[in-house]
Amino acid sequence: MQNSDIAKRGLVLLGCGKMGSAMLEGWLAGGLPAASVWVNDPNPSDWVQAQGVHLNEDLPNDPAIVLVAVKPQIMRDALPTLTPLGNGTTTFLSVAAGITIATFEEMLGAKTPVIRSIPNTPAAVKQGITAIIGNPHVTEHQLQMAETLLSAIGQTVRLETEDQMDAVTGLSGSGPAYVFYMIECLARAGEAQGLAPELAMTLAKATVAGAGALAMQADDTPSQLRVNVTSPNGTTQAGLEVLMDEETGLPPLIAKTIDAATKRSKELANG
Repeated sequence: MQNSDIAKRGLVLLGCGKMGSAMLEGWLAGGLPAASVWVNDPNPSDWVQAQGVHLNEDLPNDPAIVLVAVKPQIMRDALPTLTPLGNGTTTFLSVAAGITIATFEEMLGAKTPVIRSIPNTPAAVKQGITAIIGNPHVTEHQLQMAETLLSAIGQTVRLETEDQMDAVTGLSGSGPAYVFYMIECLARAGEAQGLAPELAMTLAKATVAGAGALAMQADDTPSQLRVNVTSPNGTTQAGLEVLMDEETGLPPLIAKTIDAATKRSKELANG
């Protein structure tokens, strides 16, 4: 990881659970010196303790960035310890779901540079996608610094407004669970057609993973990829006629699913 500002001023990681550890592993593998990292976590794993980072030590006076990776429910207890770093040049990057930029400004100071982000669970295997949005005090350099850090767990995209976070939560934040459930359903359907449970699950997992990889790597759009595999009057077309039914198929079901998750995200954000 080539970011002299972080290496020089330091990085603070508040909370180092699964998401924080996945990012830390990526940063260290990318060349960030362990001596430039301060981790604040009451129950660090053995792996974290072995990395040579500053663990639960006094924090630097002016770190380049503080990455907030604690669970949302303990945010109000953990964040006040960092109040002295607010209203300055330290960037606060949050990966905590449902915590608005306004909440950070309220707790740290109105002039604090704050970037809110929503990664998803494939980040654990470096295949995540993270949406980010900063407040008016965040510079382009600070956004790029955040993107550099988040690239350790996958792709990043920038949003135009914070309001879009609810839709992102409904789509990519909650989306992996929808895909996992689809794998379950595919496997059960295979069993119903006479396949052994283990074989059906192996086929379902590999099919979804392979299709996703092809969709990411191919030059064709998903629509074209679908057409490519669909022979006229063949087996795929027979299945797609069920899935693509505008009244009883996947389109209205997925639309209702994303809408429900987005609405719930808004409810949680509003308390």
